[in-house]
Amino acid sequence: MLTSGGDCQSLNATMRGVAKALYNMFDDVEIVGFEEGYKGLMYADYQILKPGDFSGILTRGGTILGTSRQPFKQMREPDENGLDKVEAMKHTYRKLRLECLVVLGGNGSQKTANLLREEGLNIVSLPKTIDNDLWGTDMTFGFQSAVNVATNAIDCIHTTAASHGRVFIVEIMGHKVGWLTLHAGIAGGADIILLPEIPYDLNIVCDALKKRSAAGKKFSIIAVAEGAISKEDAALSKKELKEKKKNSLYPSVAYEIGAKISQATGQEVRVTVPGHMQRGGEPCPYDRVLSTRLGAEAAELIKNGEYGYMVVVKNNEITKIPLSETAGKLKYVDPNSSIIKEAKLVGISFGDQ
Repeated sequence: MLTSGGDCQSLNATMRGVAKALYNMFDDVEIVGFEEGYKGLMYADYQILKPGDFSGILTRGGTILGTSRQPFKQMREPDENGLDKVEAMKHTYRKLRLECLVVLGGNGSQKTANLLREEGLNIVSLPKTIDNDLWGTDMTFGFQSAVNVATNAIDCIHTTAASHGRVFIVEIMGHKVGWLTLHAGIAGGADIILLPEIPYDLNIVCDALKKRSAAGKKFSIIAVAEGAISKEDAALSKKELKEKKKNSLYPSVAYEIGAKISQATGQEVRVTVPGHMQRGGEPCPYDRVLSTRLGAEAAELIKNGEYGYMVVVKNNEITKIPLSETAGKLKYVDPNSSIIKEAKLVGISFGDQ
């Protein structure tokens, strides 16, 4: 087993689900844990895990194996010592005579898992990400726990915003996809939610704030995804946008939006960035249940010799899809989806109309 990419609250709970099910199915199972994700597989940095290693970790955040980011686009490039990364991973797998590699990871990790599948390794993967952006699954483990943290941040901001009568911007994680910001924004009672999938018009955002002020509302909360983008920037080419960001005077999009709102409306604006708090802490009960179910199903696939799949959630049932179908695909928020429509019905502005 290995955990790859950004961490989240329920990686340990998911590994525990896999292990407990395997120990119940087999008398002689041996589980190898690779340290720091694919890096451990490349350099044969591993430990033989015992049943006791999985005891008491259901509620423990992070990952007992450690993790690292290994960009997929660099997987075919030799390391600084000229090592062929893919061949090294295959060598470690075969040297240890592994029956299967269980990968817990997000989009990039799933692409590498699929690459290893194409190279002939037996793979079973599990959908980890606080962004809930993996194509083919209704839910990823880690998402609901992150929603809880981000929502709590907005809840805490609410009281101070009400006391001081300010506009508060809370920047939520999510570069390309806005599921976390959308759910936390709705749950936290945000007045405006800005997502990567719905380019915003700053004039419309300011109009929404002025309308609240005119109605006697003394404060406003804006939930902004870190990948939120204006209509003007959305019209730029990738090269032009990259150049603009490189020369930006602001540390992040929330600060840029805040400065422009203050200039346009004269309102006092404060920015809060919860950052990596959203990945931390213990997994919420929902994620503990989901992780246990996903882990148990992964063990079932291993028992049956069904490899090359990612375990997923479909209509609250745990099932599987071919890794080849999900690798490289993201699940975006549909601007025309019912959840966006319902949010607008209760008065939430997305800065688009």
